[in-house]
Amino acid sequence: MTEAATEAPRGIPALFERIMRTRPVRVMLHYSESGGPLFASGLAFQALFAIFAALFVFFAVFGFVLRDNAALRDSLLQLLTSSVPGLIGDRNALVSIDTLLDSTILGWTGVIAAAGLLWTALNFLGSLRQAVRILFSLPGPTVLFVLLKLKDAGLALVFGAVLIVSAALSVFSTSFVDVAFDVLGIGSDSTLGRVTGTVVGLLIMLALDTATLAGSFRILSGIPIPWKNLWVGALMGGIALGALKVLGTQLLGGASRNPLLASFAVLIGLLIWFNLVCQVILIVASWISVGMSDAGISARKRTPDEIEREREEQLRLARRTLAEAERERLRAALPDASLLKRRRLEKQLSRLEDELADAAA
Repeated sequence: MTEAATEAPRGIPALFERIMRTRPVRVMLHYSESGGPLFASGLAFQALFAIFAALFVFFAVFGFVLRDNAALRDSLLQLLTSSVPGLIGDRNALVSIDTLLDSTILGWTGVIAAAGLLWTALNFLGSLRQAVRILFSLPGPTVLFVLLKLKDAGLALVFGAVLIVSAALSVFSTSFVDVAFDVLGIGSDSTLGRVTGTVVGLLIMLALDTATLAGSFRILSGIPIPWKNLWVGALMGGIALGALKVLGTQLLGGASRNPLLASFAVLIGLLIWFNLVCQVILIVASWISVGMSDAGISARKRTPDEIEREREEQLRLARRTLAEAERERLRAALPDASLLKRRRLEKQLSRLEDELADAAA
């Protein structure tokens, strides 16, 4: 073999090889090869229906709390408006605020409607679980279907409670900032006051998005992700979703200026926006999956017996690799060995062959 044939690639091929080895490129390749874009499109379509279902059930259940607390209600509506641009509002929005506040599940009609809408939302959670598990190269969960749906319903209730807590924190933080600025003699309507209020709101939104992503990956999908990998990935996803919400507000705001096409434009814009959100979620899942693979961390839940069997299998493979390397070394030394040394090498080689045959049996 010539020296030129064994040289490492240089120039553009070497640069291309280094780029292909970077983690972002490997993440996107894994995301694409695992069907991530297709999953995101399907999830976006489901999310468009699930969000209406979730809103109806949420306001029907928690509406009695919101009607008597204007500050909490306004903060929650602002939080939802920021999370899903163009969905809730008084003008050029798909759902009016009055319609949400009038939601009720009293009576058989309301109960049946709420059950159907809740089932739609739970189906979205199930599809999201399956997509995330596929990106981690895992099969579907083995838990009973009924238990999975109960788990999803519990997570949906927890998420609703988290929304209310986030809105309450927003009200509390705004009041605290106003009081602090009054004590310092700085008006809350000043530039500093507005900037501080905006920063506090963004931090609350970031915390909510990060916690939601972490729960989706570890609790909803049932994947034992190490905490460091989980929170780093979820924080990255939360930042990306925050930037996407800002851009989505601008995009939908411009698309709905034509009153004749406002509803249609917002509907299409929401579908595109949900697609982007689902892509961010699945890309973050791919990032965590590739990082765990690089660190040699398995995404499967394993019992102590399974861990011990895998350790023994790894030791067996390591011994076999060493034995094969030693066999090749002995074979290479045979032609140049003396007669006495040759007989010793042949005995060692025969013993290695027997060991390898027994290991393969």
